[in-house]
Amino acid sequence: MTTETTAAAAETGRPKGAGAAFAYVTTLFFAWGFATSLIDPLIAAVKRVFDLNNAEAFLTTFAWFIAYGLMSLPAASVLSKLGYSRSIIGALIVMVAGCLIVPAATAADWYPGVLVALFVIASGVTLLQVAANPLVAELGSRKGASSRLNLSQAFNSLGTTIGPWLGSHVLLTGGVFAAGAVVTAATRTQSLRSIDMAFLSMGAFFALIAVFIFTARKSINAAAPKTVGAAVSPFKALSSPWAIFGALAIFVYVGSEVAIGGMLTNFLESPEVLNAPIETAGKMVALYWGGAMVGRFLGSFLMRWVAPAKLLVGCTVAAGLLCLIVSQVGGPTAAYAALSIGLFNSIMFPTIFTLTLERSTAPTSATSGLLVFGIIGGALLPQVAARIADAAGQIAPAFIVPALGYVALAVFAIACVRTRPANTDAAPTVAGH
Repeated sequence: MTTETTAAAAETGRPKGAGAAFAYVTTLFFAWGFATSLIDPLIAAVKRVFDLNNAEAFLTTFAWFIAYGLMSLPAASVLSKLGYSRSIIGALIVMVAGCLIVPAATAADWYPGVLVALFVIASGVTLLQVAANPLVAELGSRKGASSRLNLSQAFNSLGTTIGPWLGSHVLLTGGVFAAGAVVTAATRTQSLRSIDMAFLSMGAFFALIAVFIFTARKSINAAAPKTVGAAVSPFKALSSPWAIFGALAIFVYVGSEVAIGGMLTNFLESPEVLNAPIETAGKMVALYWGGAMVGRFLGSFLMRWVAPAKLLVGCTVAAGLLCLIVSQVGGPTAAYAALSIGLFNSIMFPTIFTLTLERSTAPTSATSGLLVFGIIGGALLPQVAARIADAAGQIAPAFIVPALGYVALAVFAIACVRTRPANTDAAPTVAGH
């Protein structure tokens, strides 16, 4: 690096190659968004193929999101030892391995094997997030960190929008889902092969990205911070009430968002709502996640004039009212009310994250770790919603779970409005979700 280049980098806060490294790393946000949202059509697929009830089918979300709680600290330790590029490549290799477990599980007609595969893939995603998120924050000036993270998250939302549409096309067609089909050994086998195809294709996609990152590793290493901090226990944040409050908010938000996304396919398919073919219903879930993508751009724009905490109040109240509508009415009104919730979900995760960092009196790294740990709400609250749906014999009453969740989030948002930030210098290290 020449003296002139060094001076320019110091002046702009952008290390050499930061732009290219940012583009490379942003592809990872798309990858884990795509993988996570594929769970939505998978729930409908395994429910029929393996003859499961709602609670059993929702074990897919449990297997996925429990990885955040169990693997976040080991992932931080791996990052501290391997550095950014090798951790990212390692995470992608783990994700490919998880995808390869699926065909073995379906060949044995063993649903628990599919859950094991999902846990392995999600463990790789956890390491991917732990590595990619702070890397994006460091690829440029501190002032522009929030803008970079929002742009990367927009690509994450693009992945969550495409995932349900493409996944439904593969997972919810043919076999037991063909028009007039009955569940026989032959139709089950065909549907099991569709599950194989979906995960083998996703594994090939992850492998391609791993090769892409490997070829770009020098650019990433040149632009990345030269030292990686040691793993910090998120439980050090327990000294701050605001850190705890924020982690509970993340727990409730992720649990509510995942419960809604997981229920939508079977909800839209049901006769009392749209009575749509299951493939069509699955593809419509893309509107839920697409609304989150649009809302993220719109929310970023509105925050120029509206305080984030006040905007969060409005979004939580709107989402809660929509859930209440869904639980009380049927037909197209309930369908489109449910899909609209995604628009108001959009700003919640990053806004809860940053509002908590600003108010927490604990170290920023510990607060961030505890907030990421709160993502395990995606493993637990969907189980509560699924059991309510099983007990009621229909899905609509289960929307009371996210409705109550948004009430709790409104309380959090109002508390943020009424409390001044204690830590205005906290780095905005928002994880993509």
